Amino acid sequence: MLLFVPTPIGNLYDITYRAVSALQEAQVILAEDTRVIKKLLHLLSDRLGLEFPHKEILSFHEHNQERFLASVEPSFFDQKVVYVSDAGMPCISDPGASLVRYAQKHNIPYEVLPGANAALTAWVASGYEGSFTFFGFLPHKKERGARLHEVLSNPYHSILYEAPHRLLKLLSQIVQIEPSRELFLAKELTKKYERFYKASAQELFDTLKKEQIRGEWVVIVTPGNPKPQLDLSAIYELDIPKKQKAKLLAKLTGQSIKAIYEKLIND
Repeated sequence: MLLFVPTPIGNLYDITYRAVSALQEAQVILAEDTRVIKKLLHLLSDRLGLEFPHKEILSFHEHNQERFLASVEPSFFDQKVVYVSDAGMPCISDPGASLVRYAQKHNIPYEVLPGANAALTAWVASGYEGSFTFFGFLPHKKERGARLHEVLSNPYHSILYEAPHRLLKLLSQIVQIEPSRELFLAKELTKKYERFYKASAQELFDTLKKEQIRGEWVVIVTPGNPKPQLDLSAIYELDIPKKQKAKLLAKLTGQSIKAIYEKLIND
C-alpha cells in the first residue's frame, strides 16, 4: 500500500489523526527532504507525546525520482510506504506525480490523505469568489515574462506561490504593467506572523518595499481583461484584399502566406 500524506504548512497542530497514524504505521517513508521529515517526527514526539518506531526514511525528490523508480520493483510497495513532501499536499508545486503514475501503471494500491494546503487556505482568506487557476511558482528566468503575461490576462483569479527574496520583483513587474490591479497576499500561513494584505499592486509594492520580507507567500491576482480573439472564419469573411488577408491569417495560424494566398484564390 502506498499513502500520500500531507504535512503541516506551518502550525504543527494542523497534522491530522490519519496522517499521524500513517506515519506511525509506515515501514518506509519516502521524503522530499529526509531532514524535514525527521525534524517533523521529532517535533510530534516532543510536543505531542507521539511515538514513531524506527523508520526507514529514503530520499525521493525532483532530482532523483526517475532514478529511484527505475531502481525498485513494484513489490517494493507490498510494504506500507508513505510519501511526504516538505510541507502541505504532495504533488502541489512539489514532487510526487511520478510516484502516482508509477502506482497506476503497476496497479499498486494507493491512497491520498487530505490535509493542509497553502493555495486553498489563502483563497478562503481572500474573500474572492468564482473560479481560479493555480500557477504555483513562476519561472525564474526568461520564461517568467510570458508566464506573468498569461497570469495578468487570465479571466479567472490566479494563485501564485512566491519566495520572500522574489516577492518585490514580482510586485514591481506587475506595477510596470498594471499598477492598479488588485492583489491579495498571504504571508506565512498558519504561523505566528501570518499576515494578509489586499490592495493594488502599486500600494502593496510601496508598503512592502519598506519592510523586511520573510517567509513564504501566496499571491492571488484578480482577473484580467483578455483581448477578444478573432474567429478565423470571421477573418475569411473580411472584405479586404486577399494578400492582406493571407498575411493576417498566416500570423494567426503559423502557416505560410503563399499557401494561404493560393487557397484564397482557389476558393
